[in-house]
Amino acid sequence: MTEYRFLRHASCGELRDLLALYREAQWVTQDECGAFLPEVLSGSFLFLAAFDSGRIIGMARALSDGVSDAYIQDVAVARSHRKQGIGRELVFRLKAELEKCGVEWIGLVGAPGTEKFYQQLGLKNPPDYTFYQL
Repeated sequence: MTEYRFLRHASCGELRDLLALYREAQWVTQDECGAFLPEVLSGSFLFLAAFDSGRIIGMARALSDGVSDAYIQDVAVARSHRKQGIGRELVFRLKAELEKCGVEWIGLVGAPGTEKFYQQLGLKNPPDYTFYQL
């Protein structure tokens, strides 16, 4: 059974699991050591991890001022655990927690090729917003 926990810090084993997710998502190269990960956890407003048998098999995080706006990003689930509703659960648990904090506007940044997944969750790309990368 999948367990979900919000993290601020991670053990060495958990950091290895997170690095494996970043590599599998191709957000980092196979050569990168993951030294940035502790700061990713502590610098995120919320960081949610999905565990199976004590191992992190999914993650998602939110960047926010904690008052008005938030962005969910870095949603990833290990290939071995996809198609089990874990990604959906990560997104909606983060959304619920942000709303509990009083955050009213929540955006989501997804990698190219993930549109179908987010559309299946019922998310829509609002026509009155435009995303730019600087």
